[in-house]
Amino acid sequence: MNNPDWNQLRAFYTTALHGSLSAAAREIGLTQPTLSRQIVALESALNLTLFERVGKRLVLTETGRGVLEHVRAMGEAAMATTLSATGHAETIEGRVSISASDAYAAYVLPDILARIRREAPQVTIVVVASNKLSDLRRREADIALRHVRPEEPDLIGKQVRTSTAGFFASRDWVAQHGMPQKPTDIADALIGFEDVERFAAFMREAGVPVEGRDFRLVSENSVVVWELVRRGLGVCAMLREIATRVPDVVEILPDLNAVEVPLWLVTHRELRTSRRIRVVYDILAEELSALR
Repeated sequence: MNNPDWNQLRAFYTTALHGSLSAAAREIGLTQPTLSRQIVALESALNLTLFERVGKRLVLTETGRGVLEHVRAMGEAAMATTLSATGHAETIEGRVSISASDAYAAYVLPDILARIRREAPQVTIVVVASNKLSDLRRREADIALRHVRPEEPDLIGKQVRTSTAGFFASRDWVAQHGMPQKPTDIADALIGFEDVERFAAFMREAGVPVEGRDFRLVSENSVVVWELVRRGLGVCAMLREIATRVPDVVEILPDLNAVEVPLWLVTHRELRTSRRIRVVYDILAEELSALR
């Protein structure tokens, strides 16, 4: 049996974490065929079958799960080394990835990114638009905008604002249906977010009597929901700093109790000492705190 090298072990470890060759190849910066060859070489060196293909995903075999436990410590040590090296970078150039919800990425970040481009023109900003929490410890992003306090010990966070959400509709919708006067007036016009049961419970807390089965338009993507509202297809709940940036949309039922949503700016403790990440982090903190 040949001894596997680190490239083969890294290919296995990253693929095991992501469950697909394409995602693992993007993280490592290799082509899919190269990554696949490294895994095949590792299986050959160990004389073991580590993955089985289920649909489009690669699933660890029982043997593969056992090998992963041995490789995990090596992989996490390598990631810690990468984080430490990135943290000690002194030049204000290179890539900085920012994770934010799709709506924040589309409607709030562009103005802030314009300032970053002016003040740090050699920095490449990668926007990760996702409503899922990015794993900063695994470098899915360098900086994240989150609506929850970070709990992981290696992360540092700063609450930069407390946002409020309201209900909004297009001017055309109001012209056609009239201005709602009470929460029941919008119960059958709400555009929902997945998952609908959780969202319905959230709406009931805000004073709107609605069940998950009542929604007739639903999306997990906030930008899609907002565009449907802009086109006059219904009403939705939206953060005010997003809604106020879009013309021809008006707030309805403004006297309902405001829903408060905290916004945290989070990064890995090691990365906070990187000059390029620190510059981007500080600009984001300043601009997000000043949002109206």
